[in-house]
Amino acid sequence: MAKSFVFDPPSDEEFDHSDAEEEEDEEQEEREEEQGGKGEEDEPLSRRRTESPWDFASYSESVAEEHARRSTTSVDFKISKLLEKRSSNVTPTAADDDESSEEESDRQEDYRPEDDDDGTSNACEGKSFFAPSDGASFHANSFMELNLSRPLIRACEALGYAKPTPIQAACIPLALTGRDICGSAITGSGKTAAFSLPTLERLLYRPKRDRAIRVLILTPARELAIQVHSMIEKLAQFTDIRCCLIVGGLSRKEQEAALRSMPDVVVATPGRMIDHLRNSMSVDLDDLAVLILDEADRLLELGFSAEIRELVRLCPKRRQTMLFSATMTEEIDELIKLSLTKPLRLSADPATKRPKTLTEEVVRLRRMREVNQEAVLLALCSKTFTSKAIIFSGTKQAAHRLKILFGLAGFKAAELHGNLTQVQRLDALELFRKQQVDYLIATDVAARGLDIIGVQTVINFACPRDLTSYVHRVGRTARAGREGYAVTFVTDNDRSLLKAIAKRAGSKLKSRIVAEQSIKKWSEMIEGMEDQVNMILREEREERALRKAEMEATKAENMIVHQEEIFSRPKKTWFITDKEKKLVAKAAKTSLEKGKTSGNEVVSAQHAEDLKMKEKRKREREKNLPRKKRRKLEAAREMLEEEKQNGKTGGENKKDKSGLSLVKLAYRRAKAVKAVNKALDSGKIVKQNQKTKKSSHRTQSRSEEMREMFQYDMSEQKQKRRGSGGAGMKKSKHSFKSKSRYKRK
Repeated sequence: MAKSFVFDPPSDEEFDHSDAEEEEDEEQEEREEEQGGKGEEDEPLSRRRTESPWDFASYSESVAEEHARRSTTSVDFKISKLLEKRSSNVTPTAADDDESSEEESDRQEDYRPEDDDDGTSNACEGKSFFAPSDGASFHANSFMELNLSRPLIRACEALGYAKPTPIQAACIPLALTGRDICGSAITGSGKTAAFSLPTLERLLYRPKRDRAIRVLILTPARELAIQVHSMIEKLAQFTDIRCCLIVGGLSRKEQEAALRSMPDVVVATPGRMIDHLRNSMSVDLDDLAVLILDEADRLLELGFSAEIRELVRLCPKRRQTMLFSATMTEEIDELIKLSLTKPLRLSADPATKRPKTLTEEVVRLRRMREVNQEAVLLALCSKTFTSKAIIFSGTKQAAHRLKILFGLAGFKAAELHGNLTQVQRLDALELFRKQQVDYLIATDVAARGLDIIGVQTVINFACPRDLTSYVHRVGRTARAGREGYAVTFVTDNDRSLLKAIAKRAGSKLKSRIVAEQSIKKWSEMIEGMEDQVNMILREEREERALRKAEMEATKAENMIVHQEEIFSRPKKTWFITDKEKKLVAKAAKTSLEKGKTSGNEVVSAQHAEDLKMKEKRKREREKNLPRKKRRKLEAAREMLEEEKQNGKTGGENKKDKSGLSLVKLAYRRAKAVKAVNKALDSGKIVKQNQKTKKSSHRTQSRSEEMREMFQYDMSEQKQKRRGSGGAGMKKSKHSFKSKSRYKRK
């Protein structure tokens, strides 16, 4: 693919390094050679580190500063207060539990499947769409063989990368030629370096006089974006390439200033990037040369599809596009057809989707034991998996409850989910990375891409919704040749997923049986903790209410003081309106109800704009219609909406039992209601009779109720026609008498 910018010859700045730095690198290499006794064949990466290189804490303020600013306290502080007040005879600690039940231990045995239903996979790849990748080699002895510049090789050595992984060996030479690539490999195989190194190599030859955003890297999660940004900064530490981070939850003004300085690489989440492109001055992607989608299958799911399509539309057509993920699905193929030109499909280790060093286990929870799921988890964590474990929960509320239970039980745990602020989320990752806590309780926010060295166990407390989510969750352990355990809690409702896991793992799948006595003991302890859990949750609700009141008061004060400045600011815009968002949500809902996983039915930004213009023209045409026809249309629409809400079938919607068309029926009903209201105002109809009628016919259907109202209106009109003259006097007397009777009651 043709490159979108002209390369300048490399300058001498990148290759000029001090002798002191070279000596430090040589000493570091000598130390690594002394410590590492294993060969390159045994492990894909020669280094063995105890701590991840990513520093999450440097991106935001500390949690203590945030709590002081917001006048709140942390969950750990609340738990520690309760633990101090708790008497010594209530709730024994995990150590006491270990001592009291030394004779019991969890058992591990081979998993025996109940049914051997072999499901055939329907995954089909459009082979004709992809260019042939026969010349791609998945093997390289060193980074020198991949034609990388000295600054990048030096950065790889500083990070401890000695031998390229298969995906790196295949991707780097082809990406340097500017080809579009769709790469997939198992989790922990170095996909971030696979797209970062060739991109940085190309940027070394960029025209340095013209500053512009050359590379855009999109990720589905903020934490993953921070990790990718940290990785690129470390790989580019010996060059003059500048990188910028654009994610939600951090300062928008600082990000806007960074974008205006035109960095070479931008790592972003889709929503915040679109926000800056539409609402920040002097920010565009006109000179973009490379677009990279990390965890591309997640970016094409229902939540991100419209945003990704909008960003692809804003990017130049002459660009290099690279997609990377551990799981390739049909949605990826749809995105490829939109944004790639003759791409190469590179699959490293396609036959083995699971790491060889991963031990997979399942804990079967029968109907009677589903209530004690938290007790089973605490029993496992108190005896078997005592440290370096990530626990995946299904919801944010469940994750927060587990965090409180773990704290009250004496375990060191941190939580990571969407209800936390960005500062708290990064602090939780930093605590777990530095091994200051033993457990990280998270939702699927932490399921993709996060590379935290030293994770020994992944526990799926809530069973993942499909095999793709399972692959990404268990991929947080057994990375880069290290050993790891994956334990999944499986109920009777998750049999289909259990079969898929058993088919993927083969004979290596184990079944873990937790001791009944330990489960019973922890169940009693959890029951004793319930009051304390409720107390902590109540305190948090009160703090949130106070915080909200303070924010409202501050907002009102700012509106009074800075009213002119606030109203002078330009209104923020978005690429899709609220109505179009509802259309997208409705399309997503219908596709989920039909059992489809593809995002084909999700409305793109351009299509939504066309729908908007179509609706506008339709309204203009309706304005020119006569008043009677307009009312008929409005009544028909209201009727259709009511019928949909009542859940009626399409056949009943089209025609009523009486044979009248829907439009006529709706128009007559509206007319009847208007007549009844008029009669009520004039006192011709007694209100009490209407109430009794309503209550007696409450269970009737809409169509029957509407027919009765219409017939009542017609009979009233007939009485008016007949009772002209003397009859009219009689009717008025009768109405007067009924009114007087009503007053006497």
